[in-house]
Amino acid sequence: MSEPADDGLPRLADVIEKHGLAAKKSLGQNFLLDLNLTRRIARTAGPLAGHTILEVGPGPGGLTRALLMEGADKVIAVERDERALPALAEIARAYPGKLEVINGDALTIDWTSLVCGPTKIVANLPYNIATPLLAGWLTSRAWPPLWSSLTLMFQKEVAMRICAGVGDDAYGRLAIISQWRSTAIKMFDISPKAFTPQPKVTSSVVHLTPLAQPLIDCDVRVLEKVTQAAFGQRRKMLRSSLRPLGADPLVLLDTAGIAQTMRAEEVDVEGFCRLANALSA
Repeated sequence: MSEPADDGLPRLADVIEKHGLAAKKSLGQNFLLDLNLTRRIARTAGPLAGHTILEVGPGPGGLTRALLMEGADKVIAVERDERALPALAEIARAYPGKLEVINGDALTIDWTSLVCGPTKIVANLPYNIATPLLAGWLTSRAWPPLWSSLTLMFQKEVAMRICAGVGDDAYGRLAIISQWRSTAIKMFDISPKAFTPQPKVTSSVVHLTPLAQPLIDCDVRVLEKVTQAAFGQRRKMLRSSLRPLGADPLVLLDTAGIAQTMRAEEVDVEGFCRLANALSA
């Protein structure tokens, strides 16, 4: 059930009915109607005053309203679904000058053109674009990035992959790309019952804070290439799984200071950075 709001706007369930916003599976939509919960997500991002908040996929605006209620200076919301624009316009009228809505595709938008000054990204990401969006934010050529933190909702399985440590079953390419340049913490889980419609999976909120410098400088494109080869055959020893890279795996491993008998799941983030630098050299 949607919780009563204290911002003078209608209940989210009424907004959905008024504007015919039945969630579309093709857009990965699952709406959070509990404003107490969306405000908890907003607070997880830390103090919002003095910041512009970038949001992806606001839908009927549950998290958007929470961000504004929690003190965001401005919210820039990118929404692909034109059906949601009238509902978001109502929020913009209730918060004059504080909400800008962009009707566009979050996967192709130039994020750096949207903001200047302190920025945080907070979003209940559509499931079908969550991972590529995160990868795009983490592999930006410019570093430190435009954002001071990411507070994002994923399927729990994806959240575990982002935060996994060496040796964990979920440890892989996404953990390495995430932890190479940031600290990633899974904050809390959200039951499927909190969503409309209910997904088949539990969701999790992850908070990422960028490191001032990567753990070890390397070319992100080469790092992605190395991790793809290593985890493409994760049960094999690296001396076998790295062969598709076109360089002698034994030389790469020796240069990176990694034992030839190790498997991908046994190598930490710094080790993969050294492998990337060995391949670049």
